[in-house]
Amino acid sequence: MFKSKSETKKINPDTTDTLIGVGTVFEGNLQSQASIRIEGKLLGDMLVEGDVTIGESGYAKSNITTRDLVLAGRLEGDVEAKGKLTICSTGVLNGNITAESFIIEAGGVFNGNSKMKPAASVEGEASESGRKASSKSDSQSQAS
Repeated sequence: MFKSKSETKKINPDTTDTLIGVGTVFEGNLQSQASIRIEGKLLGDMLVEGDVTIGESGYAKSNITTRDLVLAGRLEGDVEAKGKLTICSTGVLNGNITAESFIIEAGGVFNGNSKMKPAASVEGEASESGRKASSKSDSQSQAS
């Protein structure tokens, strides 16, 4: 009748399973394995394995760690996006960001500092080519 914890399946981060709707205020920290959409108000930090979307009517006073963030509403707080952060034409972000990709549409507002982090695959290729160049120069210096 009841499932044991060992039978709990992993939630797909590509699905949105949480909606904070218009007129709803959520206070407290939020953690999710799936994606979240905010159309209401959220006061508290978010740790989301999926994506976070803050709609045009959405407001968050939050530090957010997520895969991708789409901001069409208002956000006050710092963001760490493992992938892409997009500020839409109606979006306002007051805070610092760290992201792999950062897009601001015309009309979007960003007040803060940004830090770009390289894609994992690009970083891996760069270090691999650096090792090849290093071992090539080592073998040339040993030959002389």
